[in-house]
Amino acid sequence: MKPKILTTLPGYTAALFRADLMAGITVAMVALPLSIAIAIASGADPATGLITAIVGGFLISALGGSRVQIGGPTGAFIVVVYGVIAEHGQDGLVLATLMAGIIMLVAGWFKAGSLVRHIPEAVINGFTIGIAIIIATSQLADLFGLDVANLPADFLPKIAALWEARTTLNPQALAIGVATIAAIVALRWLAPRLPGLIVAMAVCSAAVVLLNLPVDTLHSRFGALPATLPMPHIPAFGIERMLDLLPSALIIAFLAGVESLLSASVADRMIGGNTRPNAEVIANGAANIGSALFGGLPATGAIARTATNVHAGGRTPVAGIIHALVILIVMLLAAPLAGYLAMPALAGLLLVTAWNMSEVQHWRRHLAARRSDQVLLVLTLVLTVLTDLTLAIGVGVALGLALRLRRRAVPEAEWHDPDR
Repeated sequence: MKPKILTTLPGYTAALFRADLMAGITVAMVALPLSIAIAIASGADPATGLITAIVGGFLISALGGSRVQIGGPTGAFIVVVYGVIAEHGQDGLVLATLMAGIIMLVAGWFKAGSLVRHIPEAVINGFTIGIAIIIATSQLADLFGLDVANLPADFLPKIAALWEARTTLNPQALAIGVATIAAIVALRWLAPRLPGLIVAMAVCSAAVVLLNLPVDTLHSRFGALPATLPMPHIPAFGIERMLDLLPSALIIAFLAGVESLLSASVADRMIGGNTRPNAEVIANGAANIGSALFGGLPATGAIARTATNVHAGGRTPVAGIIHALVILIVMLLAAPLAGYLAMPALAGLLLVTAWNMSEVQHWRRHLAARRSDQVLLVLTLVLTVLTDLTLAIGVGVALGLALRLRRRAVPEAEWHDPDR
């Protein structure tokens, strides 16, 4: 459970610091707009995304078991966070995140980090694709500039509301959203070393201001971003409220643990590393407690930002710490500039994120899998989209473990007549 930074600092060189510094700055430029967009899509204040990237990202790198993990808010939490805020308010989310952090600290202490490998891959793929679908549909209103007063949280009513508002389409908003998507994709192919997300967002948002387009911006909808971190505070709590929030806290803890360990596993394959899973779970617990104390969102390891860190040359947790500090500096010095970000551009960014989450490149492999795995994936996906993650994950994991026992040809238990 020893943090990886204690292993990497002995023998740390100036060359390693230069590489980590450039990687940290690069990842920060990717994380800035993404953190804001994820917060907005979650129904939270935009500033909470930056707070999560700063506090959660710092703690995950400082205490984690991976050399290159980058932490912060991720798209996987959008559905859960949106539901918790809708039902329990922002203070309920903060308390649920704090509880999730405590749950992960306990899980890491009892060395539960290695248990993630027992979750069926089909379940993980199913709810990841399902979350991607929900994220994508939640951004259609901003992408098309539709005038929807209260967009329903449930999938089918949401689609119906979007269809009813189709006559309010704003062509300028759609043009900015499509241009953002095209710019992100083009820059990823033509200049992969550039922070394509922030370049695309900056150019398209600047076009809105310079051309005076009738398009919503971050400032027009949410007001100015704060230029400082809030003071930490403990949310109000009581036994009854904590019991109400326990299912949400368990889901947050589960998602944070699974996504962070999966991200670390991907990073290990990229750099030949060896993540300490229990240290990673403990770090995520500390990060969620820290984020909650500052009023932030749930935090976890982010696969896309971790991969960006690796490609940019990051090789120790110092890169992740620098990434968090750079976002803090930008928040302190340049918060007003973020107000110019166009809402359709943020929607385009999240649509690209949803596409990446769905991992289209692996769909052919899913179609070639066992029929039972295909059914498990589709069932988890449908339950995720049409019901909620708690039911989807519960049913998926239970059914997946049952299928695993069946494949191992476990003999049936000997039957004894009951004595009654």
